[in-house]
Amino acid sequence: MFDRKVVGWSFSSAMTAQETVIPAWRMACRNRPIQKDLIFHFDRGVQYACKAFRNLLKSNLITQSMSRKGNCWDNAVAESFFKTLKVERVYQMTYASRNEAKMDLFRYIEGWYNTRRIHSANKNRFGRSMVSKN
Repeated sequence: MFDRKVVGWSFSSAMTAQETVIPAWRMACRNRPIQKDLIFHFDRGVQYACKAFRNLLKSNLITQSMSRKGNCWDNAVAESFFKTLKVERVYQMTYASRNEAKMDLFRYIEGWYNTRRIHSANKNRFGRSMVSKN
């Protein structure tokens, strides 16, 4: 969370773990390898709470942290990102197809949000400027 970079995401027409959180998790692991004592915080969505995803985290010795019921503050960073994504991009566009939407969101996340957008939460630095080179 320290650099506000989105390290894993997916775009799907279904809400299953196999089509949403598992591909996003795999992307995140490629972009930022798992460190010792990782805590993965998630909301109460069924795709996060399902056996397949929980077993995936468990097999990687990841500590799971689930939001409290009805408490949006537990997931405030993710909620803030989705608000920003919708206001800065999605609500400004009309997509002709799902593929066009997916490509546009890829350009927004990977070409703008993660690389050039300034984030007040990290002292107005660019997303990648905070990432360790180690």
